[in-house]
Parts: sequence; structure tokens; C-alpha cells
Amino acid sequence: MRTRSYIKTLWLAILIQCLVWPVFAQDASIKEAEVAYTKEDYTTAIQLYEGLLKNNGESAAIYYNLGNAYYKNGQIAPAILNYERALLLQPGDKDIRFNLQMAKGRAVDKIEPIGHFFLTDWFNAIRDLASADTWGTVGIICFLLFIICLVVFFFSKIRRFKQLGFYAALVLLLIVVFSNIFGFSQKNELENRQEAIVFAASTTVKSSPDVSGTDLVVLHEGTKVAVKSTLGEWSEVELEDGNVGWMPSKDIEKI
Repeated sequence: MRTRSYIKTLWLAILIQCLVWPVFAQDASIKEAEVAYTKEDYTTAIQLYEGLLKNNGESAAIYYNLGNAYYKNGQIAPAILNYERALLLQPGDKDIRFNLQMAKGRAVDKIEPIGHFFLTDWFNAIRDLASADTWGTVGIICFLLFIICLVVFFFSKIRRFKQLGFYAALVLLLIVVFSNIFGFSQKNELENRQEAIVFAASTTVKSSPDVSGTDLVVLHEGTKVAVKSTLGEWSEVELEDGNVGWMPSKDIEKI
């Protein structure tokens, strides 16, 4: 019996170690990267943060720190790319937005974005206050409160409580609906990434997907484009000012 108990304890200890060790290893790598960044050894910090993303998956915090390291290292295109990726995961983070604007300020191309319908801007502004997971959490909590308010409305014998339950249920139902809409929109943005950052020092946008096409505009590293389609080694892109053309796919990196 003691032998069996010892074996069970041993297996439990091994299981706990297997579960806990990756967390400790990740924390150690993060601290090591932070130390390298503090010492202005940005190349080492970049390598460590890249390794963390490769081994542990996406993280807004790691993308943000990686963007900072690239920015300090004078690599504007990778900095913008990682800030954009961080913003996809945490769209409401003001620090990420501020650093992204700082990095964009150092890009060569200054393309003025075309205006959108004001309702679209409002929708995007509200949607970007939180991530898809946060909107999902808000929706679940408000739905539970909605059920409670319905119970109060149907079963309370006090008129004031019935009215309060009714109107609160309506408000909560609207929040549930819009939380789901915002959440699904955020999830779609995250899963269907069509935007990219120019990584080539300079590249020419053509009128057609071949080198003989008419030159439309020259773009430089750090410029953001939307990929509309691909054909062979070429990508059809739309600039933020609405202009469309073709450029080599190797010159851009998807966000």
C-alpha cells in the first residue's frame, strides 16, 4: 500500500512540475528580456521576446514590449508591425496606441486616410474600447442580470419593482446585443487579418501584377496597406488614401 501511495505521490509531483515549469520558464525569459532591454541590449531583448511568442503564442504584452525593443533598435517597420498586433489583441490600450503613433511618426510615407461615414467611426471607436474576450464577458454578465430583472418583473408584487425590472431588462438586453456585435466584429478583425506593413526599404506599387506595369507610387518601410487579393508573387493592396495597386508579396508582412 505504501508503495502505491508513493507512486501516486510521485506521479502527482511530476504532473505539477510539468504544469508549473512552463510558467516559471516563461517568467524567467520575460525577466531576462526586461533586463536586456534595461541594459539597452535591444538585439538580445528582441530575440527573447520573439522566442516567447514562438513558444507561448500571441500576447499583447509581449508584442508591445517587442515593438518597444524594435523601436529603440531603430527598426521602424517591425516596431509598427508588433504594435499593430498588440492593438488587435488589446484595442483599448492607450499606451499601445500612443507608441504606435510615435513609430508611425518616424515612417517616411505620410498618407492621409480617407474619411468614413460618421456612424462607422462611432461604431469602431466603441468597439475598440475592449477586446473580443472582454465584450464576451460583458455580454454574459449582462445576460445573467437580464434574467434576474425578468424574474423581478414577472414575480414581484410591488409595482415600482416591476417597472424597474422591466426597464432595466430592456437596457441590459440592448447591452447584450451590442456586446455580441462588438465582440464578433473584434473576433473577425483578429481572425481575418487583411492588413500588412511594408518591410522593404522602398517598393514600387504597380498598376498590374508584373514588373512591366505602370509605376503608381513608391512606398517605404512602415507604411500600412490592406491586402485585397494575391496573384502568384504579387499582392493587390489598398493604401489608406484609397489608392489601389500591386506590389511584391515579399515586401510586406501581414499583421
